[in-house]
Formats: sequence, structure tokens, C-alpha cells
Amino acid sequence: MKTHGGFLSSRIKRIGDRIFEQMLSDSGVHAFNGAQGKILYVLWECGEVSISTIAQNTSLSKTSLTSMLDRMERGGLILRRQNPRSRREILVSITEEARRLQAAYEAVSQRINQVYYRGFRPEEIEQYEAYLARILANLEECEKAHRRNES
Repeated sequence: MKTHGGFLSSRIKRIGDRIFEQMLSDSGVHAFNGAQGKILYVLWECGEVSISTIAQNTSLSKTSLTSMLDRMERGGLILRRQNPRSRREILVSITEEARRLQAAYEAVSQRINQVYYRGFRPEEIEQYEAYLARILANLEECEKAHRRNES
């Protein structure tokens, strides 16, 4: 059986990212891009967290995260500080400026969700998202096994 799930998922992500970026811009959100918005989303949801936690929740590599966090800190969106309980760990939190932009980001997220799910019934959305969660779990399991084999 020939399948196209990975190819379709990649196309959906690329097109969805472009539309999301345009929606952010159209909404007057110029302080961060869509990828940085994913980082802010984690911080809005979780509060102050470690860089490892952000990496885990966004699936961004720590090296990509570091440069993005540098730009976000220069832009006044986040603060970083050393964890007083673990000198090797850096904690990241949002600023008031980032908190001020949360409502606009959430409105854009709702708009893109309306585009994604246009014509879907609620039970179809639930089923689709359950399939996506299973695929994500499969990929994460594969990634962990690969890391173990490299060690």
C-alpha cells in the first residue's frame, strides 16, 4: 500500500506556517514570528520553565532554541535567569510585553484552526487529532530509540 502521510503532513505544515505568519502580520503582531509564538505558547501555558522543557514541548532542537531565545530576549519578549537550585539550568519566562500579545496570538490561532477544520464535524476533528497524537507518539518513540542506539 502506497501512503503519502509524511509528504502531506510536510506540505500542510509549510502552507499552514505561511498562512499563520500572514495572519499574525495582518493582526498587527510583528514582535515575533510563528516559531517564536510556539515558544511563547509554552511559556503562557506553563510559566517559567527550563530550556529543556521548551525544547521538549516545541520539538525544537536546543541549538535552534538558543538563537531564537537570543532574538526574543533582545526583542523584550522573554527573560532568562539561572536556576538557583541548579546552576547548570537556565529558566525562561515571559515579559509583560509578551503577555500583552497573548490575546492577539490566541485569536490568530483560532482563525487558523477554523481554516484547518472547515467542513469537519466535531467527531471528525477528535478522530483526526487522536490519529495525530498516535503518529506523534510513534515518532517520539522512534527518536528515543535512535538516541539510545547512538549512545
